[in-house]
Amino acid sequence: MADALTQYKLLVLYMLDHVDFPLTNTQISNFILEKDYTTYFTIQQTISELVSADLIRTESTHNNTHYYITPAGRETLSYFPDKISAAIKTDVLSYFAENKMELKQEISILADYYKTTSQEFAARCQIREKDRSLIDLTITVKTKEQAEAVCANWQKQNEDVYGFLMDLLMK
Repeated sequence: MADALTQYKLLVLYMLDHVDFPLTNTQISNFILEKDYTTYFTIQQTISELVSADLIRTESTHNNTHYYITPAGRETLSYFPDKISAAIKTDVLSYFAENKMELKQEISILADYYKTTSQEFAARCQIREKDRSLIDLTITVKTKEQAEAVCANWQKQNEDVYGFLMDLLMK
């Protein structure tokens, strides 16, 4: 099992090393599960151990966690170039080629909320491209349920809201 776990760790590092944006737990898990490489629980153990070893780092919101490879993760991956089979590398690269835009969009649309000092809730909605923000909108609401609704609707309607704001502000 230790050797298999090492393989899964290298696979996750390889995935994160071959994109210029973070991946979510769901994106990593879906790829590995679709290919029947291992089970969901093994993936979670793998990711947890990579985080603990500082080979990947996380950024979390209420509804998602983004994973980034660290310099130590890249260095570790470079020590084992032949430990990942050519077939698995091809699977990863094909998956990214086919799904890159969708994967990138999933992590570019961010929505989170937090409690303010005045005991209200602020819903922060963003569209990010690489390391820059295209829009960063924070809306204060009275309840947690309203904040959750704003975040959920942002995920569904961000293009319409962004387009409307741009049209209105560029007049």
